[in-house]
Amino acid sequence: MDLQFLGTSSGVPTKARNVSATAVIEASGRHWYLVDCGEGTQHQLLHSSLSVRDLRGIFITHVHGDHCFGLPGLLASAGMGGRSEPLDLILPAALQDWVRLSLAASETHLPFELRLLPVEHLGQWQSEHIQVSTVPLSHRVPSVGFVFTELNPEPRLDTQRLEAEGIPRGPLWGTLAKGLAAEHDGRQLAPRDYLKASRPPRRVIVCGDNDNPPLLAEVARGADVLVHEATYTQPIVERSGNTFGHSTAAAVAQFAEAAGVRNLVLTHFSARYQGDPERSPCIDDVQDEALAHYTGHLTLARDLQRYHIGRDGRLVAVSS
Repeated sequence: MDLQFLGTSSGVPTKARNVSATAVIEASGRHWYLVDCGEGTQHQLLHSSLSVRDLRGIFITHVHGDHCFGLPGLLASAGMGGRSEPLDLILPAALQDWVRLSLAASETHLPFELRLLPVEHLGQWQSEHIQVSTVPLSHRVPSVGFVFTELNPEPRLDTQRLEAEGIPRGPLWGTLAKGLAAEHDGRQLAPRDYLKASRPPRRVIVCGDNDNPPLLAEVARGADVLVHEATYTQPIVERSGNTFGHSTAAAVAQFAEAAGVRNLVLTHFSARYQGDPERSPCIDDVQDEALAHYTGHLTLARDLQRYHIGRDGRLVAVSS
């Protein structure tokens, strides 16, 4: 699985960072899933190799505009770009009428079926290769994190079962290995029954806004990657006396250390944090505060950067 960040700023964009949007990409490198869709997300996609035709689902963590204002434009562009496959849009129920009205008022007629699913009743959602569940978080409005878990990763033939059932080697095995159904002695053979994972499934958590990281304690155990907002550093919060429903780098790092998170990715940074180390506050302040509390592999997400979970379990930056 890969991650590509299409927006890492909170509230408002900056010259270097757009507002929230994160792509979760299947191990095959083709199909992908979008978590949040801040204004300008479709512009960010133009600077990536991702295609809206390969988008399998959109997941919105909460109602705030920096996480959803890009939806109407992205959907319209998907239609004009020739998408025809149905698309699931999982989002707060309060946003459903807004999406419908935006499309209707602008006379946007999508050439594909848009299925609006309320996140409050999601339970579990899955495609052929990915299962998605939610975890409730704490913010000024209801907010969730999405847990992406691979299904049957890098499947290979279960040769022991095939031999035990007397299914002869040859074209039948080849058909099943391609994920296609086959017939033997008048019996239909489903590929899912004869393919098994060749490695443990990876699990990635992408969170919405959250001021209480310990709410993730149960799902974070054993997760390969935790993507969490770090809108502020502790000194900023101490001066203002208010977190405004967000987490500090210190709070997230302390939780990740206690939970044994292998890869922690921080994102959703306040626009006040500059990229220039000569100016204050600087994005380096966020990194330094997190490293003071966390000994795992820390990443500060950058717009348009793609990251891959390596065979050693470490999240590494790759070219997109």
